[in-house]
Amino acid sequence: MSDSVVVAEDSAGSRFEVLVDGEAAGFVAYRRNGSTISFTHTEIDERFEGRGLGSVLVSGALDAARAQGATVLPFCPFVRRYISRHHEYLDLVPVDQRARFELPADNGEVGT
Repeated sequence: MSDSVVVAEDSAGSRFEVLVDGEAAGFVAYRRNGSTISFTHTEIDERFEGRGLGSVLVSGALDAARAQGATVLPFCPFVRRYISRHHEYLDLVPVDQRARFELPADNGEVGT
């Protein structure tokens, strides 16, 4: 039997949570400034570590940011590493902010 995994925003708590069978297994905290979301900290409960939930959580949070039309500032090292490994999210970080987070200026794609 597989677990039900859901990423949900808790706007009152300024965070996205990953829920496993309804239980909070971790979160990524953020600050909002207009249409910019600054991700500040990611944490997975030790009981849920080693299942890839951090990646599920961050991709869900980044997908939500994209759906909201937000730009992203990845102050959290985990979020920053995730974006550096998954260039499909690079466009969420403003070009003029990428060097600040040691991210490439472009995603390396040539033509479309």
